Amino acid sequence: MKFDKIIFLIILQFVVLNWIFIMDVNGHPGDILKWTLYIMLFFISAAFFISRFRYLTQLKRMNKEIRRAVDDGNVKTRLLTKHDKELNEFVFSINELVEQLEKIQVQSIKSEKARKGILSGISHDIRTPLTSIIGYIDALKDDIAASEAEKKAYIDIISRKANGLKQLLDELFQMAKIDADEITLKEEELDFAEMTRECLIEFLPDLKTEQIELKTVIPEEKYIINADHLSLKRIIGNLIRNALHYGREGKILGVELTETPKDYQLLIWDQGPGIADEDVMHVFERMYRGDQSRNQLCGGSGLGLSIAKALVEKHHGKIWVESIPWERTVFGFSIPKQFIIPELRNN
Repeated sequence: MKFDKIIFLIILQFVVLNWIFIMDVNGHPGDILKWTLYIMLFFISAAFFISRFRYLTQLKRMNKEIRRAVDDGNVKTRLLTKHDKELNEFVFSINELVEQLEKIQVQSIKSEKARKGILSGISHDIRTPLTSIIGYIDALKDDIAASEAEKKAYIDIISRKANGLKQLLDELFQMAKIDADEITLKEEELDFAEMTRECLIEFLPDLKTEQIELKTVIPEEKYIINADHLSLKRIIGNLIRNALHYGREGKILGVELTETPKDYQLLIWDQGPGIADEDVMHVFERMYRGDQSRNQLCGGSGLGLSIAKALVEKHHGKIWVESIPWERTVFGFSIPKQFIIPELRNN
């Protein structure tokens, strides 16, 4: 029922009652008029009763629908309106809450599915190298390796597998800290160009081993930013490592640092097989692998890009990917100029 209709009925009832009272006080003899007023009063009261009954009926129906949504988990439930202005606002608010609940439920289902996928992938990634390590250790214990060269080869394999396993566990630990919001960003004034060069130096032995040509465009002038040193180093390292793993067949690794009016952008590219169109939108998802066999060969964990994305976003930057197979696959990210980390702004 509309609010103005209720007011109208109340005023009309008040007028009728006063009219009857005045007629009784003055001894007005108009019985027909008095009976007419009584009839009007009866219909007004009936209108109030019917309106109240409809109102309570609608509330009971709404409560039933809400209970169904709560008890049965039917978040598709939506309440219907009955052209009651005041009640409609309440109904719209309830529908918004149910809609938010539906979104949360959908997100929860997706998260649960992702969690199961991550656990499955992690168990495989840990079990496979661990089984291999145990196998080579047993071989050494049983003196299966006849020559010193074989023993050295076994030890090298064990070392490589163990280092890969350590890297996976480090990334799992890092992702867990990000999820728990336990990453503490320590603001420092850094030279983005110098940081990029420092990170590249660590990969020079791998580039030489794989015979990959390095092409760099890193300006000599300083590109000063305020960022967390360890986080920035991990971002750059993860992207370079990703390019080496997947772009090694192209035999070229490119690193370009550019400047825009608002930020600095680092582009890391290769000329390898690239990324399929259907995989581009998923590359930053945890444990996502567009090519399982190639990932196993290269030892990727499926977490490096996710960690890089999370850390870039903590610095209010952006990260993206563009790929033209065998021509140019680019992973780029930006850091705002002189960015101040929010949690340290008030310290």
